[in-house]
Amino acid sequence: MQDYSLDTIRHSSAHVMAQAITELFPDEKVKLGIGPVIEHGFYYDIEMETRLTDAHLKDIQKAMQKIIKKKLPIQRHEISREDAVKLFTEQEQTLKLELIRDLPEEETITYYTQGDNFFDLCRGPHVENTGHLPMSFKILHTAGAYWRGDETRPMLQRVYAACFSSKEELKEHLHFLEEAKKRDHRKLGKDLKLYHFEQVAPASPFFMPKGAFIYNQLVDFMRNIYKKFDYEEVITPQVLDVELWHTSGHYENYKENMYFTPIDEREFALKPMNCPCHMLMFKHYKYSYRDLPMRYADFGRLHRYERSGVVAGLTRVRTFCQDDAHIFIQPEKIQDEILKLMEMFFICYEHFGFTDIKVNLSTRPEKKIGDDAIWDTAEDGLRKALEQSGHNFSIKEGDGAFYGPKIDIEIADALKRYHQLGTIQLDFMLPERFDLKYTDSDGVDKRPVVIHRALLGSLERFIGVYTEHCGGSFPFWLSPEQIKIVPVNNEIHLEFCKNLCLELKKIGARVSVDDRNESLGKKTREIQKSKTPMMIVIGDKEMNSNVVSVRKYGEQETNTFSLEEFKNLIISLNNEFTPEKLRSRY
Repeated sequence: MQDYSLDTIRHSSAHVMAQAITELFPDEKVKLGIGPVIEHGFYYDIEMETRLTDAHLKDIQKAMQKIIKKKLPIQRHEISREDAVKLFTEQEQTLKLELIRDLPEEETITYYTQGDNFFDLCRGPHVENTGHLPMSFKILHTAGAYWRGDETRPMLQRVYAACFSSKEELKEHLHFLEEAKKRDHRKLGKDLKLYHFEQVAPASPFFMPKGAFIYNQLVDFMRNIYKKFDYEEVITPQVLDVELWHTSGHYENYKENMYFTPIDEREFALKPMNCPCHMLMFKHYKYSYRDLPMRYADFGRLHRYERSGVVAGLTRVRTFCQDDAHIFIQPEKIQDEILKLMEMFFICYEHFGFTDIKVNLSTRPEKKIGDDAIWDTAEDGLRKALEQSGHNFSIKEGDGAFYGPKIDIEIADALKRYHQLGTIQLDFMLPERFDLKYTDSDGVDKRPVVIHRALLGSLERFIGVYTEHCGGSFPFWLSPEQIKIVPVNNEIHLEFCKNLCLELKKIGARVSVDDRNESLGKKTREIQKSKTPMMIVIGDKEMNSNVVSVRKYGEQETNTFSLEEFKNLIISLNNEFTPEKLRSRY
């Protein structure tokens, strides 16, 4: 058997799926859209009246297996544009007709037949016959998808499938999907009562008390780091005159992602980012080189319009907060500052247990402001700083911001999925646009460079990523509730439990007593389900000997501590992320 690339196998399998669907619904005119290869498999967009269910997906899987066993020949055919229009018109394949009309005049039009009864518009390549396809695929689920990604066009059904070269690889991937499903932050957020969404505010999360606690702990964590690295926190408005966004260039380059509103016969916009406000703050006063670098940190709320088809839980929302900062610096100090930033970033990520980290240098995009000479200087400065830092890095051509190149940092979570968190963006453009100046040592006014910097990135997105990374089992210092105390018998042990709770609260523990009239077994199951880090069970032995029996989340064994030992343990765990501890690690 000829060796085929995995992409070719997946592409041919997509055609087999399309054929299976048309054969399963002979009385319904199934209109075929596109069926591209994607990471881990493929999908096919279809338009049909029947809403596909899980039962239908099982039927499609079986029909595909039958088609593969038939070893149907797959043949390539070239066709003129006129004949292609005629052929697909006869089949009432209106989506394919649109694709044909959009093909460049000089492009050769091809279609592939699959046996005698199925054909599809396609560039190829494909396997020679369906028998060359492995049975290592699995129809996964369906989702709605606008035709060609346009929200004004019809909503199609997108049928997803996983596909690999071997059944072993498929089995491994399906296991990964099950693990990812268990860790889905949208499900965990609801189950653990951290956050949820409401129709009245699309793509805008509501943080419940436990979720708000995690949110605020992250802000406090960043503020502790800021104390070490000499950042000053500022507060800026959320609604600003549109003229500001013309000056910054956001109106021309980013307006489709912004919210606008008229106020007093002037046009205003909700800020999608903090940088223009920080430019104004720097410009408002006169500074010398002795004042630099000046580091403004801002936890202001931002608003960006994201299309409904791309928003996803906390990882892509319309309102959020960044651990955002802008550093005003002398050009000759850029490399020193970036070295400090890289140190700051890596120590922070290690605190959260991220050790698999990628660094990327993103260069000028097609849509940019400023001339190439400035971009050359900026890109060269970042490249040299990264080389000096000793970190390996990759080049991502054309992925920079419209105002400057950037360093993007990706972390791998517990399931080895990479997420972009930190970013360092070098900006020569905004200082120019806002006419920023500082007085140098020679008494001459000069232009500063601005470094845009976010470490965790959007706090909302980080919470989503981190919830999945730890499966909702947050580290002790970040857990909204750290300890649950359970009396074996309320009548005998409850008073002791309440006093113990007060003692632990005095040392800063987040603790409560489960005094419900439920069985110990039920309470234990529910506490484990809530992923509370520690459960203390108090019975006669504990009450009479003044000890605590502690069971950690995910463990079967119970450890016994004296009360003083346990209190010292709690103090130690909660001090892990104090400014003193953070400073000791630098």
